[in-house]
Amino acid sequence: MILRFLILVGLLFPVAGYAEKHFDFSPGCREAYRAIVQLRLEEGGRLLAAEKKRDPDNLIPEFLGNYIDFFQLFFNEDAADYPAVKIRLEQRLNSMEEGPETSPFSLFTRSVIHFQWAAIKVKLGGNLDAGLEFRRSFLESQACRQKFPSFGPALMVSGAMKVVAGTIPDGYKWLSNLLGIRGSVKEGMRELDQFLGMDDEWSGLYRDEANFYYLYLQFYILNKHEQVFSYIRQHNLDVRNNYLYAYLYANLCVNDQQSALAKQIIEGRSRVAGYLDMPVWDLEMGYASLSHLEPGTPMYLERFLRRFRGRFYVKDALEKLSWYYYLRGDQVVADSLRREVIRRGTAESDADRQALKEARTGVWPNKTLLLARLLTDGGYFKDALESLQGVSTSSFTRPEERCELAYRLGRIYDGMGRKDEAIAAYLTTIKTGEGLREYYAARAALQTGYIYEGRRDCERAMGFFQKCLSLKDHDYKNSLDQRAKSGIARCRGE
Repeated sequence: MILRFLILVGLLFPVAGYAEKHFDFSPGCREAYRAIVQLRLEEGGRLLAAEKKRDPDNLIPEFLGNYIDFFQLFFNEDAADYPAVKIRLEQRLNSMEEGPETSPFSLFTRSVIHFQWAAIKVKLGGNLDAGLEFRRSFLESQACRQKFPSFGPALMVSGAMKVVAGTIPDGYKWLSNLLGIRGSVKEGMRELDQFLGMDDEWSGLYRDEANFYYLYLQFYILNKHEQVFSYIRQHNLDVRNNYLYAYLYANLCVNDQQSALAKQIIEGRSRVAGYLDMPVWDLEMGYASLSHLEPGTPMYLERFLRRFRGRFYVKDALEKLSWYYYLRGDQVVADSLRREVIRRGTAESDADRQALKEARTGVWPNKTLLLARLLTDGGYFKDALESLQGVSTSSFTRPEERCELAYRLGRIYDGMGRKDEAIAAYLTTIKTGEGLREYYAARAALQTGYIYEGRRDCERAMGFFQKCLSLKDHDYKNSLDQRAKSGIARCRGE
């Protein structure tokens, strides 16, 4: 009777705290997290399922489940997945609030979830919703920093957001002002540096994710291209087995005029099963191959367009594919693809807007200038310069083409390290192009600013960054303004 009574008491009045929700980054959760941030999502999902079964009241597996949803939606943008995932988002946020407020993960998990969903909502076209998510994440990260100052991971998220908030272009200023978001490039990068310099269990666990933010921001915001590639080499980042690193490295190479290296990285990835299937690999390979007009270009871009379910870079990929056939002399296919640019995808990114604008004009770019552009973008500077031998401003009738010739020469000389010749060409570009809608003058001003910044002549550098900002109504306005603002902030030490 006594035994039965004790069992009954145990069932009716369980031991206090036995079923309380808690945050436990257990060994199994750590293993799952490492797999997920390497984009081995199948393995990560299996490990999380096992952890949920082992400890149903642990909130960390639920938190890490958001990483899986985030990576799938961020890279593949399949809107059909969104409704179900959105329900899980709301459930996860409610679950995180059930955890003990004495744990830094109470605020940190919610900050990360909102941060990830800000990126997702940008991809899915909700800028205001994205801004609200960013604001929630920003406030929670700051609260976590204040309440738990020794908890390093909060620095990682807080630092990344401060850098982004500090470089919001004028085209989105209304949103940052509405939401009351303020940031600082210098302070944000200092926080990321501080976190990466830590030597504790959390800095070790979160290093892969922190490296991704750090290198991306160093490249695109601080313009420290050489330092980024040196960091990757010196720290022996695993670009074979870690798909997040591989994607980052390849993408940076494509945008740093290193197409050959980008292809090498993509082709060198591990081919074992279980990684996230990402059509964007074909997009990056298509871009890299196009720069040399390689025969495989159509295969990659067509496969991307066939398999990708998202909206970003669809128009841009179609335009790039049309260029391939245009330069190869197949005008019928090129014209057909131009019509597809108008019909498919959205115009939310600068690249897609530019593709749509050019398709609507009905005017094809000059073949000589287009070939020089592609060769330069790929890092084939000698070939690009040779393609312009014997070409002068008298070779063109349109002022846009004369301006572009100066700009292309500037980019070639810049890439070859012939900086004085690059500056001369850029100044010609600014003079002839500041009244045009094309982006050449603004980008030439930006590049000239970069050259003077590299020479530690900050006064002249800021003058050209300001010149870039002053030019109105040109293509790529938001992205070029963001880079110019970042340059000014660097020169001022902000």
